[in-house]
Parts: sequence; C-alpha cells; structure tokens
Amino acid sequence: MIRIVIVDDHAVVRSGLKLLLDARDDMTVIGEASEGEEAIRLSEQLLPDVVLMDLSMPHGKDGLTASRELQQRLPEIAVLILTMHDDEEYLFRAIQAGASGYVLKSAPHEELVNAIRTVAAGNAYLHPTATKRLMIEYLERLSNGESTDLYETLTVREKEILSLAAKGYGNKEIAEQLVISVKTVETHKGNVMEKLGLRSRPDLVKYAAKKGLLNFE
Repeated sequence: MIRIVIVDDHAVVRSGLKLLLDARDDMTVIGEASEGEEAIRLSEQLLPDVVLMDLSMPHGKDGLTASRELQQRLPEIAVLILTMHDDEEYLFRAIQAGASGYVLKSAPHEELVNAIRTVAAGNAYLHPTATKRLMIEYLERLSNGESTDLYETLTVREKEILSLAAKGYGNKEIAEQLVISVKTVETHKGNVMEKLGLRSRPDLVKYAAKKGLLNFE
C-alpha cells in the first residue's frame, strides 16, 4: 500500500482527495494537514510514502518551504505538488525545493493517481506541459551559454546513494545504511545514472571523484 499524507488548507479538497485515493486498492490516506508545519510534524510521526502538497496555504508555512524542509529531514519521502498554479516560476521553484512531481488540480483523476504511483516508486513525474516547459528552459539556457550543473538536479536521497555507490558499497549495504529497500536503492541509482548521463560504474566513480564525494569519514 502507498501511504499518503494530504496537505491542503481547504477541508473540502482534502475530503475529496481522501475519497478518491482510498478507493484505490493500492493506496491509503494516513493523515491530513492544513499547512506546512503541521505536514512536517505529521510526516515525521507517520512516515508516509508520499506527501501530496498544495503550494498556496495562506495560514502557516507554504508548500514550497515545507517541501524543502521535508526533503532535508526525510529525503526518503516523495513530495508530489498538487496545485492550481500552471506557472513556470512555481514549477521551477517546486523542483528546486526537491519535489518529486508536479500535477495540476485541473488534471484528470487518473493522472493524479498515476503520478502518485510514479513518485512512490522513486521516479519523477511532471505533467506533459511542464515537461515541455522544462525542456524549453533548458535549451534556452544552453543557447545563452549558461552552464547547467546536473548534480543539482539530483534529490537529497539520490546524492546520498551516488556517494555510497561510488565508495564501493553494494545495493544491500546502501539499503541497510539508509534504512530503505534494495529495490528503492536500485531505482534511485538508475535515476542517478540517467540524470547524469552515466553508463557504467567506473563512470559513476569518476564523476563522484570530480565532485569530491569520495571522502571517507
């Protein structure tokens, strides 16, 4: 079961989402919060697989700040942004905050369900319009001569796994150190290789060495 915490300042929205998601055989809503600080406390207590996070919450901590803090404290939890804002600035800021996905409230129900399953499996999810915008932004930056540090596209957990894998730890050892499953390690490692354009373990080690990630404590 995918364990979910819903964060939205509107009680009616939370109730509707709970009904929708609890009706799925592989999902269960284990908690609700109306603002970011409450979401962080609840996530630390319940340790959900996915936090479904609204961006605009006028009372209390906003969704972007809460997402950033959640990724710092609990990087194993996937944050999926669910918002009405179809805006490039919000999209880029959400990704920078460490969110694993971004879905519009106007999206069909099945898209939301698919997005939750995708981020719960350790992958990223963006609705098609957002993906196109990111590609356009990336190409514009390249055409303007701006350098893009691919390392900064990694999540906190992916950076941890990159460092440990480069130091020679196997998937089982990494899983034990980070208290996650071997399958999750494999998924994250695959994401790291894809994001950084690496093809083999030697490539991974060389990249980690250039980044100064091979210092043993």
